[in-house]
Amino acid sequence: MCEDDHGHDDAQDHGHDRSGIGRRAVFVTGAAAALTLGSVSFASAAPRERRTGTVRGTLPPGSPDFVYVPVEVPRGVREIHVAYTYDRPTVPAGTQGNALDIGLFDERGTELGGRGFRGWSGGARTEFFVRADDATPGYVPGPVRAGTWHIALGPYTVAPQGLPYEITITLTYGEQGETPRPAYPPERARGRGRAWYRGDCHLHSEYSDGRYTLAEIAGLARAAGLDFINSSEHNTHSAHTHWAEHAGDDLLILLGEEVTTRNGHVVALGTDPGTFVDWRYRARDNRFGRFARQIRRAGGLVVPAHPHATCIGCNWKFGFGEADAVEVWNGAYTPDDEVALADWDGMLVASVRDGRRDWIPAMGSSDSHRSPDVIGRPQTVVLADDLTREAIQEGIRAGRSYVAESSKVSLSFAASGGRGEHAGIGERLRVDRDTPVTVRLEVTGAPRCTVRFVTDQGVLFTGDPLPVSGTGAVEWRTTASYAAYVRAEVRHEAAAGPLPGALAAFTNPVFLGS
Repeated sequence: MCEDDHGHDDAQDHGHDRSGIGRRAVFVTGAAAALTLGSVSFASAAPRERRTGTVRGTLPPGSPDFVYVPVEVPRGVREIHVAYTYDRPTVPAGTQGNALDIGLFDERGTELGGRGFRGWSGGARTEFFVRADDATPGYVPGPVRAGTWHIALGPYTVAPQGLPYEITITLTYGEQGETPRPAYPPERARGRGRAWYRGDCHLHSEYSDGRYTLAEIAGLARAAGLDFINSSEHNTHSAHTHWAEHAGDDLLILLGEEVTTRNGHVVALGTDPGTFVDWRYRARDNRFGRFARQIRRAGGLVVPAHPHATCIGCNWKFGFGEADAVEVWNGAYTPDDEVALADWDGMLVASVRDGRRDWIPAMGSSDSHRSPDVIGRPQTVVLADDLTREAIQEGIRAGRSYVAESSKVSLSFAASGGRGEHAGIGERLRVDRDTPVTVRLEVTGAPRCTVRFVTDQGVLFTGDPLPVSGTGAVEWRTTASYAAYVRAEVRHEAAAGPLPGALAAFTNPVFLGS
């Protein structure tokens, strides 16, 4: 029974059979299949009244990626509030249990990439509201207009018993508030001219599934010695309008999104304020290119995140043809980062083998969500002409960067030829194939760490451990015929056996030869 706060029976109660299909269900076929259930309707009411409707159903194993519950919203509604629950039955070992994500689209529809998006909280919240003047973090304030809205359900995983759910929709009637005028952080901070700037481009707050507030992130970023960060909430741009008060001359805040598909995650890095990038597709739908181009049209970079992560849906399946950079190191260094590093090195080999001048730079970010996640571990250190959105992006795109586990670690890496030729990180040293080349790495802040030089043949030089002071310089001589590129790794002592220790830092390559 659906009742408002006064006991009225105005909203319809739509029961669904065990398949979860309503009386007016519509199937959309294809890899990105969606299911639309029967609608929930509400009557008009007097100001300050509330009307509540409840919809229940069960999603079977093998459900579409997205299920939509239409909600017929009449005129005169001030607020939409949605709460939901679902069963989490015990499942056998090795079997996935139930996990159900949720979001909202307004009367403009659910079309892929369309304007109807009003918010997404994934599985981080059990309830949310939207009004003209305010909304739950993850959701976008704006007018509540009459028409067919849609609650979007994402059955992330479904247990063998199915996924029974219950959604309660409450409408509050009355005059709408005024939608705040958006204010965004500036695209420039006080820089040091052409210099090395430190940043963390993959962070989460309470505006998606994180626990950090924006103020906490900004404070921790400053404490970590960062010059810039990038807002990257899962599948929502709702935090963009809330960052302005946390920026400053000492901290550049870029705006973006972590586009979290079922076949991998991609960081949209430094997009225009207010840019929303859709995520409702898989690799087999052949739609990623469209949204990668949208990111670039919005002034952003396309950065596949944690490409070899082991969580469900996290492993990158879209290929790297659209990537501007790739996140090789994500958070605390783990075996999947080691695999990502090796995979990226294979991409470098392929680029020189095919004689291509284009290559995909690597970067690292913390992917911090909550304490004890460490913001700025790791961080990408970028050589940029200034501390601006455009200059930082250009440095990342060109590969003029290295990745360090903290601001304590600093590197200087370059190659030089016999006639004064010189090239730094991300650059090409133009010398004849047999011209002697000296590669030099200077390190600070890496006590007892070991330096390795990696080429298209593999690791060709390993130095002695650095002193306890963590400061030292290492040189190695080679030729362009012997090494098409050289990149540096600084590693901690290995825990056991012949395995390399965890990274303390690594650089993008210097290419050798004409």
